Amino acid sequence: MRSPVDLWVYLSTSPLIWLTLTVCTWIGAVELSVRLKRNPLVNPVMTSIIVLSIVMTVFHIPYEKFFAGAQFVHFLLGPATVAIAVPLYLQWDEVKKVLAPIGVALAVGSLVAVLSVMVLGWLVGLPRDVLISFLPKSATAGVAMAISSSLGGNPSLTAVLVILTGITGALIVTPMMNRMGIRDYAARGFAVGLTSHGIGTARAYDVDPTAGLFAGMAMALNAIATSIIVPLAARLLLGS
Repeated sequence: MRSPVDLWVYLSTSPLIWLTLTVCTWIGAVELSVRLKRNPLVNPVMTSIIVLSIVMTVFHIPYEKFFAGAQFVHFLLGPATVAIAVPLYLQWDEVKKVLAPIGVALAVGSLVAVLSVMVLGWLVGLPRDVLISFLPKSATAGVAMAISSSLGGNPSLTAVLVILTGITGALIVTPMMNRMGIRDYAARGFAVGLTSHGIGTARAYDVDPTAGLFAGMAMALNAIATSIIVPLAARLLLGS
């Protein structure tokens, strides 16, 4: 390829154009976030979703065509999920020091995340498969989608809910914690990692290294807890 034009001609006829667009959009979104001093309103995930959605809508690109090129990113979701065990292992000495409060916070947080969805879903009359898709929303995407699929939910809907949960948590965690007067960054990080998984954890690292450390810990532990609690809750309360 002798010039950028030759590269564009090649990409425009190849599914790789969507992978290239996804990566470039993400890089641009991260750069925008950095330039605006990590303002939560320009969260890179949210920005990337908006930009890619606009492009697909304006140019009438079917999702299937987009996914054909961007599926390599989707493939990496599996290894990334397994890699959650790494920070938990590396931080195990820190976990042991605060095992009791972490255990209580994990149990309460995971149960509330699941039971609140079940109660609200029951009140508004959500169909069973939709409700099941909602249940694991606070776990990281790979785990949540696997749980949803195994219980008869819609993994695609679960993925959307996981992203929305993460973005919402990343947007509100700092102002909410400040207003509540919570200054302990370990507690702040654990709370956002527990409820808002990877997106919230990334935000926690932006705010403070200690918050990021405990957020990553919470994300890993909640992935395990959710994979146990959601199937049990679905079978006991929904007759699934």
